[in-house]
Amino acid sequence: MKNILHVTNPNVYARFVGAPELHPLVSIIHYDEVSPFRSSLNNYGVYGLFIQKNFPKNLTYGMKMFDVADGSIIAVEPGQIGGKEDNGEDLYISGWVLLFSPELLRGTDLEAKMKDYHFFSYFAIETLKMEPAEWGRITQFLTQLRHELQENEDSLSLRNVILGYIRLILEYCQRIYLRQLSQEDKTSSDILKRFHNLLREYYLDGAQMDLGVPSVQYCAQQLAYSPRYLGDVIHKSTGGTAIGYIHSFVIEQGKNLLMNGHNIGETAHLLGFEFPHHFTRLFKKVTGITPTEFLGKK
Repeated sequence: MKNILHVTNPNVYARFVGAPELHPLVSIIHYDEVSPFRSSLNNYGVYGLFIQKNFPKNLTYGMKMFDVADGSIIAVEPGQIGGKEDNGEDLYISGWVLLFSPELLRGTDLEAKMKDYHFFSYFAIETLKMEPAEWGRITQFLTQLRHELQENEDSLSLRNVILGYIRLILEYCQRIYLRQLSQEDKTSSDILKRFHNLLREYYLDGAQMDLGVPSVQYCAQQLAYSPRYLGDVIHKSTGGTAIGYIHSFVIEQGKNLLMNGHNIGETAHLLGFEFPHHFTRLFKKVTGITPTEFLGKK
């Protein structure tokens, strides 16, 4: 992995694409005004909504590479990786980007509510597909918010206005997400969602330090299913295996750790591997390259 843009604050990305910096904690970019620009693979330290009429082909988002339907939204949160590494070609994109720092939310009711917006997760619905009316309304909100940022200096009052617009846009996204979720096979979707959340909580709670890398047997037991049934559900939902999903999840965490400065040994330990070479072997099995090659080292 050669070129990573570390989006530690919203204006890092604004500067990259040549958009004006409007506020220290919020960036609104109208792609139509800055195209063409070069693509980037981004390591996000901010929340982001990419609200676009068209997307580049073969985007990376979490564990997958895929193409996005026109008129969609991709939502990212701190700690995620997404985008497309620069291949030397110029991008011509129509749409908007809203990026905002977690610092903006600190101490507000919206900070606690962010966990309820499941569309920021990698696990099931990668993009939110807008109806034409939703595209019009959301872009209207972004236009109005940009005017507020252009015409007013930073203040507590302005930040309250910003938060109001962000809440409104997020609720529109939530409505789209819930509509799409209702159209899926609910049984499979719910189990996949619980499976993913179990893996996430496993690492958030540090269970890997005592139990090691999670197994299918452990996950099935925690979800009150047999390993075979869990495997069938995961295969139906993703086309892959339960152990494959676990391994992809673990390696995605490993990528984040490596790109945040941990060496291979430290990363292996933090993921629950007994020996670093076990992590290296799985990393190559999942990604096709070694951790050293991923980091671009000789």
